[in-house]
Amino acid sequence: MSEDFLSKFLSQISGGGSKEYVYLSVTPGVGLEMCQLDITTSPKSVKSYAVRELAYNETSKDIADYEVFKNAVSEMFDELKINPKCNVLVNIPLVSMGTMNLPLILSDDQLLVSVTSEVEQTYIFRRMEPTIAWQDVNVNQGTDSRKILYAAVQAPVIENIKAALATLGCTLIDIDVSVASYLRALDFTGLTTTQMQDNVTWNLMIVNSTGYSLISLVGKTVVDYYEEPLAIKTFEGDDIYNAINSSAQITLMSYPANYLYIISETDMVSAELLASKIQGAGTVDFFENNTFKKHEVMPVSLDVLPDNVLKISMQIVGIAATNYSNYPLKFHFIKQAKSSGGGFLAGASEEVPVPITIGDKTFEITPTMATTLSTVLLAVIGGFMALLSFVLLPKVAATRQQALDDITIKNQDIDAQVSKLDKEQQTTGSFDFKEEVDVVLKSNRTKLMNYSAIGQTIPETVWITYFMTQGDGLVDIKGAATNVEDVYSFFRTLKDSLISKNLKLQKLEMQAGSVDELLSSSDSQVYEFEITNMTKDQLAALFGKLLGKDGEEIDPNSPEAKQNAGGNKDNGLLSKIPIPDISKK
Repeated sequence: MSEDFLSKFLSQISGGGSKEYVYLSVTPGVGLEMCQLDITTSPKSVKSYAVRELAYNETSKDIADYEVFKNAVSEMFDELKINPKCNVLVNIPLVSMGTMNLPLILSDDQLLVSVTSEVEQTYIFRRMEPTIAWQDVNVNQGTDSRKILYAAVQAPVIENIKAALATLGCTLIDIDVSVASYLRALDFTGLTTTQMQDNVTWNLMIVNSTGYSLISLVGKTVVDYYEEPLAIKTFEGDDIYNAINSSAQITLMSYPANYLYIISETDMVSAELLASKIQGAGTVDFFENNTFKKHEVMPVSLDVLPDNVLKISMQIVGIAATNYSNYPLKFHFIKQAKSSGGGFLAGASEEVPVPITIGDKTFEITPTMATTLSTVLLAVIGGFMALLSFVLLPKVAATRQQALDDITIKNQDIDAQVSKLDKEQQTTGSFDFKEEVDVVLKSNRTKLMNYSAIGQTIPETVWITYFMTQGDGLVDIKGAATNVEDVYSFFRTLKDSLISKNLKLQKLEMQAGSVDELLSSSDSQVYEFEITNMTKDQLAALFGKLLGKDGEEIDPNSPEAKQNAGGNKDNGLLSKIPIPDISKK
């Protein structure tokens, strides 16, 4: 299954096309940040980043101008070459947060009334409707009580951000607050790995221009929240650190812990210098989220401008890690705003989606969607198994059976041929290798003896013109000599050497064709001879000669030869007398 196919399928299941995810943070002291992460690299890094100036009203806890906000977002889309038709998650500064102990018997509606009454005590929500989200911090069944951590933002702020993004074609997916983004960034980057272990107590102090807040945690779980307002702008020099230290020392006595982690988001306070002044708070560590910053929050890609590397805030990293982090603290203000008509409450009935990333696409799959997806996949798998069981497997089995039958038939044919050969071998007898070797050696030895006898007995005046010998002992020698005595001498010596051959002088005559030629020739006479142990019939068969009625050679063109050929008389190819076997003596 390809990535493109899976992306399209999940898009259809989730009810829309796959869109790119983009993350924004309204960060006081920095401006408006846009960011995307790359979690495929090792280590994880900031893939793209852009920033624009944006005024933020600390008093009203609101963006000063939403038209400027919209234009800044549009410019950053162009800078990073991102399609505005995307999904957007936004981080905003914390407006209100606190903890409450409430009875377990309270329904969600009653809990909403209690939290709203508490939130409306602040000046901001006396004139603006709040959007509230909450999470259980501790549930005590023994005392029938529950402790919740709540956060509230202005409902008009959410609507204004949503409207500004909608004009650009964006879809606002969710809004979260800076405290949750800070904790998620610390976990995602590994800056507080030691502190975020089970059963480890630690405190997070966040210093801003209006004071500081203290979040008490055990591992990754928030157990309490405290906020201390301080007119930091009225102090100068070391008076700022002395004022914070004096207040923090008293506050930290109520929240004893093993570690203290300080983050300063205001340029008026150095977290490093403040960390050196606070005593008795356990192991103290810090991070400068301001102009005192000396190193980036996390590695960045080469596409990020060098001048922007140190501007990247911890808040933008925290909101950008939303779809890649399992940190338990998330305030889903957009989802809560949709889940109720009059009030805004993070109820337990809300389906929290799980982000699934495929390539550079991220999908949010709710439990309902996951159930639908599982049903569809089971149906597909079931259909495939049925097709495999009733269609494909029988065809494969039939093909395999046919192949097996063909092999069985071939094996039977081979077995029959082997049996036949065994019977023939038993009937005809086996091949005697030694006997055959003896025959060959005997034949060659006979021939060698004949050659040796001729070479040892031939006189100087005798020469051989034809010599034939066979393994069965047959010999035929033709030659010539200058005198008869040498012919007889050669014959006798050869006969004595080859006693068993029964040689005889078959022919001895002068080479001249007539008496006149003999009388007129002044040269010495040459005598032709033939020594053999073959019969005339064997010699005739050997040289293809014809014999007459008296056994003498006749001319093949003579009337007698033609008569024998036509009348089937004596011998010849067409006669009734077979050609003699020269192998018989």
